[in-house]
Amino acid sequence: MVGVEPRTALTVAGSDSGGGAGIQADLRTFAAFALHGTCAITAVTAQNTLGVRDVLCVEPSLVTSQVLAVTDDFTVRATKTGMLGEPRTVREVARLAAEGRFGPLVVDPVLVSTSGHALMAEGGVEAYREHLLAHASVVTPNLAETAVLAGVDVASLSDADAMARAGAIILTMGPGAVLVKGGHAANYGSTAGHSPDILVSAQGVVVFDAPRVTTLNDHGTGCSLSAAICAGLALGRDLADAVRDAKSFVLAGLKSAASWRLGAGHGPIDHFGWNE
Repeated sequence: MVGVEPRTALTVAGSDSGGGAGIQADLRTFAAFALHGTCAITAVTAQNTLGVRDVLCVEPSLVTSQVLAVTDDFTVRATKTGMLGEPRTVREVARLAAEGRFGPLVVDPVLVSTSGHALMAEGGVEAYREHLLAHASVVTPNLAETAVLAGVDVASLSDADAMARAGAIILTMGPGAVLVKGGHAANYGSTAGHSPDILVSAQGVVVFDAPRVTTLNDHGTGCSLSAAICAGLALGRDLADAVRDAKSFVLAGLKSAASWRLGAGHGPIDHFGWNE
């Protein structure tokens, strides 16, 4: 039996030695959507389920070489960015986007790890605002990243209306849409037991809601969500459908891995729970 030829997606992100987030989570997500996953590694991290111990950024010129090697040979249907590490890399990725290397681009503006470790050098926020966001089909900040990019107090992002207003501020920086992720809403005063994501675009505001899953195994949810949106776009779905599928994908992954004990801290989700 001859297999169906898969479409190709690209992730430009950092490596997670613990396998729960970053390039590793992105490639597993692409595989779950039956895509051929390619990558350009921007940083090597020493991390596990307990946190990030060390980070070494890859020279931007080597990041570019990886992207060119992939895009010169493969037809890349969509791309996502994750951890870029330093402003030079953000600017270089923006230059590549301007050349049309990526197709639809999902920008996950990784600025800090959940454990509090800085994953972007000084000047990175400005580089995103001034160079990369305008090339994004959609940008997918969590609440802390939304607050930094929009210049608001993260404590104010405790309901959907506030999240939408902050998303609208980021929308003025040029992306096609902004998906404000509410997975950490409980940390900022929301106790509704839900995890709303708010999609803001020129067409209006759409709320994607889901029940909150109580589990320690939530490492890499942001990476996986943006990779799943990228996968949907690579498969030709419109943005709303891609976001809806991505939300379902992550919810299934959280539920399927809820009782796992991989490591002593925040373990990974089950990237293949959705297919099951």
